[in-house]
Amino acid sequence: MKGKIIYQLHLTPTTAILDNTVAYKEKMKELSVLSLICSCFYPEARNKLVSEFEGMDQHGSNTINKRRSGQAFEVILKPPSPVSDVAHNLPSPPKRDISLEDIEKKLEAAEDRRKYQEAQVLRALAEKRDHEREVLLKAMEENSNFSKMAEEKLQMKMDQIKENRDAHLAAMIERLQEKEIHAALVRKNKELREELTA
Repeated sequence: MKGKIIYQLHLTPTTAILDNTVAYKEKMKELSVLSLICSCFYPEARNKLVSEFEGMDQHGSNTINKRRSGQAFEVILKPPSPVSDVAHNLPSPPKRDISLEDIEKKLEAAEDRRKYQEAQVLRALAEKRDHEREVLLKAMEENSNFSKMAEEKLQMKMDQIKENRDAHLAAMIERLQEKEIHAALVRKNKELREELTA
């Protein structure tokens, strides 16, 4: 039989590829012994079954009823395509002889690529180093500015504390002087009263 057979199996975890003969044998197994005996006496039933399988040779498809195991498949016959007869091997291009100059050119190109990649790596490292240096300088500058600001703030706070302390001391001295003057005045008045009463 000339043709391509495509099986489509449904409702089965495993699939088996069967050709027409195997399909016919499977179909015959499914028939009961009684129907097999009857087919001997009644050839029209056998001819019907044979014609059923012969109909598949006409490049069509024939669906076989679902089997007791749950398998169902469809046999599709297609005419052979003209492309399938042609060899799929494409001719390989002819090998050309590699000369010493070609090898030297390839080696020089590889060396140039290596140097270029090395230069790129060095450039990337230099850029990274410059960036790290800039970040470090910026951090040092910010730290220095913060230190200066903190020092100025502390100095201003200490100056304010000193001014407050001086003002407090001056106020205490002034109060003490006022008390001393008041006490001297009270003593003087007391002495005058004592002199007047004496």
